[in-house]
Amino acid sequence: MKKQVKPGRRQSLPLSTGRKRSFKPIVKVQQDIHFAVIGDSHVGYGNSSSIFKNLLPKAVSSGNKRFVIFGGDNAQAGADHGNHADEYYKDFKDTVTGTLGTIPYKASIGNWEASTRSLFTKYLGAAAGQMNFPGTQTKVKYVWLDCALGVFSPASIRLLKNLDDKHYYIIDFHWPLKIAGITVDPSHVLSGTETSKFFNAIPLKARDRVLAIFTHHGHLFYRKLNNIYPGYTKTKFFVCGCSGDYKCKPNGDRGYYDAVLTINGSNYSVNAFRVSVT
Repeated sequence: MKKQVKPGRRQSLPLSTGRKRSFKPIVKVQQDIHFAVIGDSHVGYGNSSSIFKNLLPKAVSSGNKRFVIFGGDNAQAGADHGNHADEYYKDFKDTVTGTLGTIPYKASIGNWEASTRSLFTKYLGAAAGQMNFPGTQTKVKYVWLDCALGVFSPASIRLLKNLDDKHYYIIDFHWPLKIAGITVDPSHVLSGTETSKFFNAIPLKARDRVLAIFTHHGHLFYRKLNNIYPGYTKTKFFVCGCSGDYKCKPNGDRGYYDAVLTINGSNYSVNAFRVSVT
């Protein structure tokens, strides 16, 4: 007679203990990307080289700078028919690379560099273009334009026409736009025609994606933080002071912008604050 084997007991599943699962809320982590904006160093004029070499380390040592923008008239290249342009560009670039180290930078072209474009390109790269803004995982693009003589180049207008709504943009060029209320000398501001050409070139879908426009040439600081032009309610507009010795007043017009790009979830914004250097 075979021995009967009792079937194994099934383990009953415990009834709910009544405890509720705790879900941790997703916390948005704000990211601040610090950068500096510097204009009109005019290296080659007077004491500009020495002033620039004193100012630049201050600009990059405050905060964790990830990028530096130079806004044109970096070198007094067109002086004396450009006879010393190579020397002035080299002085500027040696100062920049020696001070910044691994911090990336880009320079726009100014009116004092317009007659020496080949040397500008040799030392400082293309006069107009687009690149990924450091630290943003390609979400923000930096766009620099060529309006060296007060007129946007065709290449610059093409860049603007190709802006899309998949990225955010920070834009830099030398001459200030003609913005209502601007305090810059009218002779150092773009015409109404060029200003309209700039704004109208940007597709409607990209206009809310332009975070900030930085300009220079006026040798003073000015900013307007909203409604800079019809259809651009969110874009901030800045004019930067100077960082050299050419038509540069050390009573507040000489200095740079300490700027920050803030990313908080799907919200992107830029702000910039003047730092004066005597």
